[in-house]
Amino acid sequence: QVQLVESGGGLVQAGGSLRLSCAASGRTFSWSAMGWFRQAPGKEREFVAAISGSGAYTYCADSVKGRFTISRDNAKNTVNLQMNSLKPEDTAVYFCAARRVRTATTYDYEYDYWGQGTQVTVSS
Repeated sequence: QVQLVESGGGLVQAGGSLRLSCAASGRTFSWSAMGWFRQAPGKEREFVAAISGSGAYTYCADSVKGRFTISRDNAKNTVNLQMNSLKPEDTAVYFCAARRVRTATTYDYEYDYWGQGTQVTVSS
């Protein structure tokens, strides 16, 4: 079993930055690809970014490319999402997710473990 705890959400003005972190426990972290997803009110959950177990491969949704960066520290069992140039449309609950394998994917149904989520609100 894997436990995931997100932190770092909050309220920020448009153009600002936030850094989300996800702390993982319960499994050898470097074996797990990690992903960030988000869900805005009334919308389906969508892919934001993912990173392979080694950290060598990363993927970002087109909507956040060039603004968000995913990274991981396998020594600390954490994955981070640096969010810059935030826009009101980035407002959502952000979820951290883990797979049982090292290969990252953009599909939420391929992730096995999920955190509780952290709220990000961007004001205009």
